[in-house]
Amino acid sequence: MVKEKKAKTRKKVSYAKWGYIFLIPFFATYSIFSLIPLINTFYNSLFENYRSGLTHIGPNFVGFQNYISIFQSDLLKYFGNTMILWVIGFVPQIIISLILAVWFADFRMKLRGSAFFKTIIYLPNVIMAASFAMLIFALFSDNGPMNNLLMKAGMSDEPIRFLATVWGTRGLIGLMNFMMWFGNTTILLMAAIMGVDASLFEAASIDGAKSLQIFTKVTMPIIRPIFVYVLITSMIGGLQMFDVPQVLTNAQGTPDRTSMTLIMFLNNHLYSKNYGMAGALSVILFIITAVLSLFVFFILTNSGDKKGGR
Repeated sequence: MVKEKKAKTRKKVSYAKWGYIFLIPFFATYSIFSLIPLINTFYNSLFENYRSGLTHIGPNFVGFQNYISIFQSDLLKYFGNTMILWVIGFVPQIIISLILAVWFADFRMKLRGSAFFKTIIYLPNVIMAASFAMLIFALFSDNGPMNNLLMKAGMSDEPIRFLATVWGTRGLIGLMNFMMWFGNTTILLMAAIMGVDASLFEAASIDGAKSLQIFTKVTMPIIRPIFVYVLITSMIGGLQMFDVPQVLTNAQGTPDRTSMTLIMFLNNHLYSKNYGMAGALSVILFIITAVLSLFVFFILTNSGDKKGGR
């Protein structure tokens, strides 16, 4: 009996430790490339450390003075610019992506050449944002093809200065963000819809539900986790918007800094080698991103749970 018990205890293998072992590479990579730099950034944000001409000043400990200086600057204006530019690009992106995802995932429509169209709509996502911005800049410049087309069609008597107006510049930035990312969003949402059991759609149709009712009552509640993921990742990308407005406005955020984003503001401090202010702004941006992401996550998931509970 004693031998049998020993044999049974030997056969019981704890696999928990192997799970932790396989997680070591992730935590090591995260610590080296994310956690340690974050701590180091916060540490540097507490020091006065910048270059004035050929003279390097610092590092001198100043506590939270850099944070006070950041909040006394035009931080709120640049945050507002960033959110406006993101909303302008994201709202049409999510609408078009949802429509295309439903069409491509609906086998009853039997769309021809769907694989070709999926490839085409995803192609702008692989183009470098800087190259795309230069293309839009050339198309919508004062003497560009778009103005020539409008004038020849009799829709305008003189060139329209798209990049000299606030909403003209913002509109072009939103257009570029929409065109670059709606393909990726469409693929994600389409994959989520294709994972829904087809019998649910059939049951809803038999019960007399119309297409819009099926979409709102069946499709959206089931794909909510993917939708929340798309929304949060898009918002994070919007807060980190840099390359498109940087190239399109020649790093000036024209006109009158109405297209200056938070990352462009951060880049200005890095370019002037004001590492203390840049570190403080990086920490503030990290906190803003974390708070907004958690807010969106809990609002959408809690609202979904309440509806499901009813």
